[in-house]
Amino acid sequence: MPAKKKTPRKSSQGLTVITTHVNADFDAFASMLAAQKLYPEALVVFPGSQEKNLRDFFVKSMVYLYNIVKIKDIDLNAVKRLILVDTRQASRIGKFASIVHRPGLEIHIYDHHPPMPDDLSGTVEVTQMTGATVTILTKLLRDKKIPITPEEATIMALGLYEDTGSFTFSSTTEDDYIAAAYLLSMGANLNVVSDIITREMTPEQVSLLNDMIEGVTHHTVNGIDVAVTSVSSETYIGDFAFLVHKLKDMQNLEVIFALASMENRVYMVARSRLPEVDVGEITMAFGGGGHPSAASASVRGQTLIQVEEKLLGLLNQFINPKRSAKDLMSSPAIHVEPAVTLKEANELLTRYNVNVLIVLESDDLLGIISRQVIEKGLHHKLEHVPVHEYMTTEIDTVSPDASLPEIQKKIIGNKQRLLPVVENGRVVGVITRTDLLNILVSEPIRIPEFAADSKERAPLVRQRSVAKLLTERLPREIVELLEAIGTVADSFEYNAYAVGGFARDIFLYQENLDIDVVIEGDGINFAKALATSLGGRVRAHEAFRTAVVILPNGQKIDVATARLEYYKSPGALPTVESGSIKLDLYRRDFTINTLAIKLNIDGFGTVIDFFGAQQDLKRKVIRVLHNLSFVEDPTRVFRAIRFEQRFGFGIGKFTSGLIENAVRMDFFKELSGQRLFSELRLILDEDKPIMVLRRIDQFNLLKVIHPKIVYNSALEALLYSVEKVLTWHKLLFLEEPCQGWMVYLQALMRSFDQRAAEALCDRLELAPRYRRVLITEKTKAEEFLKWMAPSQILKNSDLYRKLRPFHTETLLYIMASTTRESIKQAISNYITRLRSMTTLIDGKYLKEIGFKPGPVYREILESLLDARLNGEVRTLLDEVEFVQKNWK
Repeated sequence: MPAKKKTPRKSSQGLTVITTHVNADFDAFASMLAAQKLYPEALVVFPGSQEKNLRDFFVKSMVYLYNIVKIKDIDLNAVKRLILVDTRQASRIGKFASIVHRPGLEIHIYDHHPPMPDDLSGTVEVTQMTGATVTILTKLLRDKKIPITPEEATIMALGLYEDTGSFTFSSTTEDDYIAAAYLLSMGANLNVVSDIITREMTPEQVSLLNDMIEGVTHHTVNGIDVAVTSVSSETYIGDFAFLVHKLKDMQNLEVIFALASMENRVYMVARSRLPEVDVGEITMAFGGGGHPSAASASVRGQTLIQVEEKLLGLLNQFINPKRSAKDLMSSPAIHVEPAVTLKEANELLTRYNVNVLIVLESDDLLGIISRQVIEKGLHHKLEHVPVHEYMTTEIDTVSPDASLPEIQKKIIGNKQRLLPVVENGRVVGVITRTDLLNILVSEPIRIPEFAADSKERAPLVRQRSVAKLLTERLPREIVELLEAIGTVADSFEYNAYAVGGFARDIFLYQENLDIDVVIEGDGINFAKALATSLGGRVRAHEAFRTAVVILPNGQKIDVATARLEYYKSPGALPTVESGSIKLDLYRRDFTINTLAIKLNIDGFGTVIDFFGAQQDLKRKVIRVLHNLSFVEDPTRVFRAIRFEQRFGFGIGKFTSGLIENAVRMDFFKELSGQRLFSELRLILDEDKPIMVLRRIDQFNLLKVIHPKIVYNSALEALLYSVEKVLTWHKLLFLEEPCQGWMVYLQALMRSFDQRAAEALCDRLELAPRYRRVLITEKTKAEEFLKWMAPSQILKNSDLYRKLRPFHTETLLYIMASTTRESIKQAISNYITRLRSMTTLIDGKYLKEIGFKPGPVYREILESLLDARLNGEVRTLLDEVEFVQKNWK
């Protein structure tokens, strides 16, 4: 007999609940069972009424009912972890939808359906395009070596066979067959599966199927035959999906939408054999969903007639006409050769009234260039530069037979302004974004929202809640600080967002507590109010509309007004104007830095991704947002390389080409010394700066710092020696400040004479204190290395006098730059012992024993210090006797 169900009890950790979509089918139930094998402490709860045949079959067959609980018996406030199987849409999980956005709720998702814009995000997401969700869970059970009984294997096989149409549906995958083989090996009974899948219809089902056959009407939509049937029944009749499958096979229908009004709702089941008809997308408009070939929905509050009218109205919008690229393209394509200048290309745009040109060389397609890029280049006085320097090379093409969905995906999904049509390696025409939109206006298709400019951009503006992620990865006091920021923003009716490296590093599991906030409103007024509420103070910068809030504990919060920027010349500081969060993010350097996390109370923790940042973080790639990014701000080149090496990413091919162009065009000459020094210091302060410097050399960028810096094996060996010495110093002297960047910079200047050192300091506009170290001290350091003869035996006092003038950074440079162990040991001895030595006797003591103040004090104390350094005196009595012996 099945185990007796238990009343759910709320533990100290809260409830773990496994659920699925309303109107659960066999795959949903089998997946719930499999999930409970992964989460043995969990309760299994149907979100609403499941298919009646499920209940009848399982009750009669003594199946696994342990811990199945009715939703009315669940305290939703006690649920701390929600396991969703066979769905990831809030609209399909009944009452559980009310808790999915609750802070602190952990959501685990296991689903085989295609992604939809309104999908929930989970702490754990295991999704794969398979024929059934139970396939995914079967593999997990197998990998984890979790045993299953023959009865459990039978139930799981039933879900697998039903959702794949006994492996006949086009959505069936290789993994489904592997899962079936495994379930058979675990004792699944195919006789039971066959009895359920192929069971005889009841009289009520026969009657309903007959009504469905008589009610079929055919509609021609964009050249495609769509069958629609609608029926009614006062009572619920199970297996409606099974009846629709029967009808489809009996009449050999390519596309069928079946509607059934039963009890208090309208059920919709849809099947499609054509790629032009995505029934999953259509049923989503009714709160349902599924696959392009099989989907369903359950509609409350509408009559059968209302649902059917809405469906017929949507068919024209969602069903793509059978048109190909050759029907849409313009020919011949207006093109330019790669050597044509930006000025000449701009004249062509005006002459032909087009916005994009393709670039051809002997019929070979090299790329495309847009009016926006050309005009920005002209603004920066680059009219003489050939178009191949700034053309976009990462472009998609289509063949003349390409379908409208393929064209739409490549133009809108990749945000490509123009799509070349290529046949036998030759461009035969082009399809512009305007061409496509004209088609979509007359025959509407769902168009994704804004998508970023590069080839591999995410097709949608992604929004999902990461509130739980914030609580997991940030200290509690930081989360409370973010909430306080949101509260103050709400009082102004401003939108507040955490942005930049702070938002990025949450997704990279990197510790970063430097909070950057963007305000859609007056950032300075907001900063003043925030400082008042937190007891801090404000430092404002009116020209850039930014402020820094400094809290009593020293924590700083950078606040900026959402703004757009433009550059009057390459390398200049930006001119700032007010803007939106989208424009603010678009001005940033790389896609990975364009995430924004909303901080307002309503929607706290919602991450907004306009430019595919999450996708590039996942792919580990650095990309700019537009072609002239490095023209406007050449320092971005250094940041690209720094981020690439810090995170172990790669610079995108197109972005890499733009860096090479920036070096070739020498936009760096306009950079101020302060900006160049700021980037260089950040590079040398990295944990592993050597990899960054090596990569900089590969791009021929070291000459931007100084032409005399040559990266070779000798310099690399010296840099690694610096790294080793800095590590040694950090381990021994944790509290002593040391500017490691200065040691690395001295190493880069190893071959410099004084004149070259002065030239570099002038180029970087260094402060006097840095110039003294890099010019005067470095020269004396080189003299010290020459002074230390190999066979020389030094007194400690001589070593002390030689090394005392040097800063710690120069001492470490000397250690790193010598290969002689005797010098390394001498400097180590000075740093660890000698430099901290002092005499026990001081001037006050000398006065007490009768010495008159004067130059003699210095003479005595220095001689006494020498004696202590050389081990001639050790105690106070030794020092007294030393003074008495040498001075009366």
